[in-house]
Amino acid sequence: MPLIDNTPSRIQYKRASKVLVLNYGEDEYALSAEFLRVHSPSAEVQGHGVGSEVLQYGKRDVAIDKIQPVGNYAIQLYFDDGHNSGLYSWEHLHHLAEKHQQLWQDYLARLAEASKSRDPDVQVIRLSN
Repeated sequence: MPLIDNTPSRIQYKRASKVLVLNYGEDEYALSAEFLRVHSPSAEVQGHGVGSEVLQYGKRDVAIDKIQPVGNYAIQLYFDDGHNSGLYSWEHLHHLAEKHQQLWQDYLARLAEASKSRDPDVQVIRLSN
């Protein structure tokens, strides 16, 4: 079985729309800064094992300040909320791109279940009948 090269052929950040565009040959994926922030591969977000993930919320307005290449295998994203500890390997970025819709829907469901909001200035309170 041949190895699959998950290295993007082009990476472009569009500041106005806060979207990172990844090209893989003819395929193009647009990932919002918010999506990338809440799916950071860092321990702060992923925790230290299955089930220890930390739900990120209030990140709707987050932007990327800087993108730094890391060797030939990853990029480091510097977000304007101060987060910059996750290394986005080519494999991780490709996974996020291909599974974007499913991952985003799962994230929105987790937010709703936790009564949290994407908006930093909104608090959600669930009232029981």
